[in-house]
Amino acid sequence: MPNVLITGCSRGLGLEWSRQLAEDGWRVYATCRYPHEAHELAALAGRLPGLSVHRLDVTDAADIRALRWELEDEPLDLLLNNAALYLDKDAAMLGSVRYDEWLRTFEVNTLGAVRLCEAFLPNLRRGGRPLAVAVSSHMGSIADIATADSLYYRSSKAALNAAMRGLAAVLGEEGVGVLIVHPGWVRTRMGGPMGRLTTAQSVRGMRALVENFGPAQHGRFFRYDGTELPW
Repeated sequence: MPNVLITGCSRGLGLEWSRQLAEDGWRVYATCRYPHEAHELAALAGRLPGLSVHRLDVTDAADIRALRWELEDEPLDLLLNNAALYLDKDAAMLGSVRYDEWLRTFEVNTLGAVRLCEAFLPNLRRGGRPLAVAVSSHMGSIADIATADSLYYRSSKAALNAAMRGLAAVLGEEGVGVLIVHPGWVRTRMGGPMGRLTTAQSVRGMRALVENFGPAQHGRFFRYDGTELPW
């Protein structure tokens, strides 16, 4: 069976990715910061034998190292960088910037994904058709920025896009594909109740991109429905 490591699985998109892939026969390594509080994820693991839950804070080098040791001999076919942070008090204008919170957003949304790609590259090298996916956002498209809201989140996702675009050259030489995806406006805690998509709809769309991935999509940025997004 194919193997996948997913970050940010306690709720929302990460939980839905875990459910769909495990139900379809994938071996799922589902991670979150606080497994003892992730009751829905624990329930999934209880009924789906191919799903296991692991502690991981993507900003914590010790956590990443421990999981790397735990999965040292496991090939990975898919690394799904889904963990993300959006702060309710994200700056909307100069004068309200909290630089500590901005740095924390970068630590999770940008550096976290790069840390995972670096740590689990040996596992991806052993995968059958390995692919590293970054769940980004259209808010990280510099061409689409027209307002000053969500400064921390927008800049962190733009940086994620740039980092993954750069890593595509390196990972491509290792035989590892890179895909950057925008999940759409989803009804999650982050997206809010007015979101246009359910988590199931969004993940099904992103899965189609993963399943149909080829060299022509390497290092590019797509909406969940397959529409390419500008940088």
